[in-house]
Amino acid sequence: FSSRRRHTRCSRDWSSDVCSSDLQAALETLAVIAYKQPISRARVSAIRGVNVDSVVRTLESRGLIEPKAEDGESGSVLFGTTNLFLEKLGLARIEDLPEISEYLPDIPTSLDIADSL
Repeated sequence: FSSRRRHTRCSRDWSSDVCSSDLQAALETLAVIAYKQPISRARVSAIRGVNVDSVVRTLESRGLIEPKAEDGESGSVLFGTTNLFLEKLGLARIEDLPEISEYLPDIPTSLDIADSL
């Protein structure tokens, strides 16, 4: 977007804040999908505690996730990561993702808690 010169710093700071929060939401959503795939949009929302509809649409439009299956009971689309996702992370297969516990020792993660529900 464009702004007057005197507002440049303010608008730049505002847009970077918005972009960083959008990026954070996208990364969190992508991590949930990567580790829990195939997973429905509703399940991702439940794990993150926020609506993820627009984030899922963005990740899908960028080719990082795709529909993998349909839930037999609810008819929900189940998402998973794509080969592009693996390529961007330098992984040969999804099983090459590091264990979450490596980064959060002795702390139950939201993914662990969600599994126990």
